[in-house]
Amino acid sequence: MGNVKLSVLAETLKGSEIVRLGATIKEKMKQGARIYNYTIGDFDSSIFPIPAELEAEIIDAYKSGFTTYPAAEGNLDLREAVASFMSARCGLSYSNTEILIAAGGRPLIYALYRSIVDKGDKVIYPAPSWNNNHYVHFTEGEHIMLEAEKGNNFMLTAAQIAPHVKGATLLSLCSPLNPTGTTFGKEELSAICELVIAENKTRAEGEKKLYLMYDQIYWTLTFGDTVHHNPVTLNPAMKEFTIFIDGISKAFAATGVRVGWAMGPAEIIAKMRSINSHVGAWAPMAEQKAVAKYLVKTDAINNYFVHFKAEVNERLQNIFTGFQQMKAAGFNVDAIAPEAAIYLTIQINYVGKKTVAGKLLETQEDVTSYILDEARLAVVPFYAFGAGRNSSWYRLSVGTCKKEEIAEMLAALQTALEKLN
Repeated sequence: MGNVKLSVLAETLKGSEIVRLGATIKEKMKQGARIYNYTIGDFDSSIFPIPAELEAEIIDAYKSGFTTYPAAEGNLDLREAVASFMSARCGLSYSNTEILIAAGGRPLIYALYRSIVDKGDKVIYPAPSWNNNHYVHFTEGEHIMLEAEKGNNFMLTAAQIAPHVKGATLLSLCSPLNPTGTTFGKEELSAICELVIAENKTRAEGEKKLYLMYDQIYWTLTFGDTVHHNPVTLNPAMKEFTIFIDGISKAFAATGVRVGWAMGPAEIIAKMRSINSHVGAWAPMAEQKAVAKYLVKTDAINNYFVHFKAEVNERLQNIFTGFQQMKAAGFNVDAIAPEAAIYLTIQINYVGKKTVAGKLLETQEDVTSYILDEARLAVVPFYAFGAGRNSSWYRLSVGTCKKEEIAEMLAALQTALEKLN
């Protein structure tokens, strides 16, 4: 098989660092090791089940025989429910022709890239961020990858973006951000919107515009004083240039239910629908029927959010506090206060240290392997999200975290780090 010639795309596509790390973890678990596996951007349904009312609606939909193909653009009742939900919760007003339903966010992102980006087109995106590098590769665009900085909680700034908007086709942003669990503030996002609008005013009639993909799949999961902002509410003129990526996956711990939606200009949504039709990545009929009924259950949703968000936030805060205590005790670790999503940004900065056996931790990959082997802690390095290979920052996901294991995990990590010199 090694001599089989395939497409340039297939032969140059980079594998996922997360998948590779996951394979190592699975092998260790197969051998009986207990791993604190905080790598997965998903939920343990025994800890975070989907809403009971949504589950009941899904079962009822299947029993009612909703097992045929859905409409290519998504069933009308679901698009109407999404429009109502997003209007009530975010103040966003979109018609049925400006909404597209698909099997989660991924096919929508793919369809958007395919609808907008031509070979050689400039695509601006942050590092760290989730999968933008792969989508640019799919479309043969020009990578304009901008490394975000710790001083701004790893969110891009308008000042970083400004030198690159001339001639760009797509600006791909996410807030709350995967992998950091941090968000755009009102002033910074407003300034970014002004950049997009100003650039588009310079473009001639018939010239491709600069569009903003705004992935807000985690927007319901904000904590404390954090407020989710979106470009269209901040600046209505952005509606012409913004495509939202959204859905139920993270809002309702329903990653396997596979119902997502995009909202944007009708002309772009129509092209995305056509591309998605050829891929066939439709959300299942029964799930669409169920979600359409569930999204209008305001009280049930509010009650679910109260409990769900509290449980996620408690885990994030407890681990954050533990890292701050270790930092205060002199360990080379750090963490950014959690703002949103299911992620905590942590730092484990031990390159150059030696293990008890005398092995030098020469690279951050060595550190990643060491904490997995010695502390049994699995987290995803930022270099898996496009950051530099020497980045000492990690994404820690609490979607599968049991509260009772947090203290022992922190103790195991501290013990492992104490052994280094």
